[in-house]
Amino acid sequence: SGPSTWVKNFPTAAGSRQSPVDIVTSLATSDTSLTSKPLNWKYVPENTREIINTGHGWRVDVKGEGSELIGGPLEDSYRLQQFHCHWGFQSDKGSEHTVDGQPFAGELHLVHWNKNKYANCGEAAAFADGLAVLGVLLKVGKENPELQKIVEHIPSIYHRGQKTAIKEPIDPAKLLPGTFSYWTYLGSLTTPPCSESVTWILFKEPIEVSEEQLSAFRSLRCYKPEEACPCDELEGLVINNYRPPLPLGNRELRECGSV
Repeated sequence: SGPSTWVKNFPTAAGSRQSPVDIVTSLATSDTSLTSKPLNWKYVPENTREIINTGHGWRVDVKGEGSELIGGPLEDSYRLQQFHCHWGFQSDKGSEHTVDGQPFAGELHLVHWNKNKYANCGEAAAFADGLAVLGVLLKVGKENPELQKIVEHIPSIYHRGQKTAIKEPIDPAKLLPGTFSYWTYLGSLTTPPCSESVTWILFKEPIEVSEEQLSAFRSLRCYKPEEACPCDELEGLVINNYRPPLPLGNRELRECGSV
């Protein structure tokens, strides 16, 4: 289903606060209020519960208690709900955000919801300040030890709808880069219903992932075990699960720190 179908079924997808966007670095305004209120997070690795093949990729669901994301552009405290990844057919593209037109091999999203104001993630997604997503760009390099824990579960979740318990706790903090400079803007979820409820925090420094790890992600199937493989050019594989950039329009793009 292409973008035009999205707009018909999910009218929000045609809104003016959509994500992802191309980060035009020359447009970013440096904001001292972001530096004076540093971004802070804490996660509980033991609370990473299960991994599921959504048909669009893998998603790790988290029991959020004890996790917290505060500071930076955020006025409230946000709790981790899940994290997932986007990638391409090959490693020359696959990220949702691009930087000065340049795509990366993939992009990891850690999705948080505003626990000060809302009862759960579903409720929060309907409000402008409901969600905060940490975006991490992936570039090909050495094997990532924390992502390897996910790769090891891939054979158990080849098909859509399959899920399995996480055996070895995954620490979301270890999926973040070493330097905490970031860009931030107000945007949306990048998958339907594309709710315009996300404060995006995209780290400037990418993390490394090996070609083998990306190949493992690309081996996921987008159909259920009992279904026939759709005879399309992708042969039922999940390999281009990213949304292309949309116009930033008159939204403000702020940055904190330099790489």
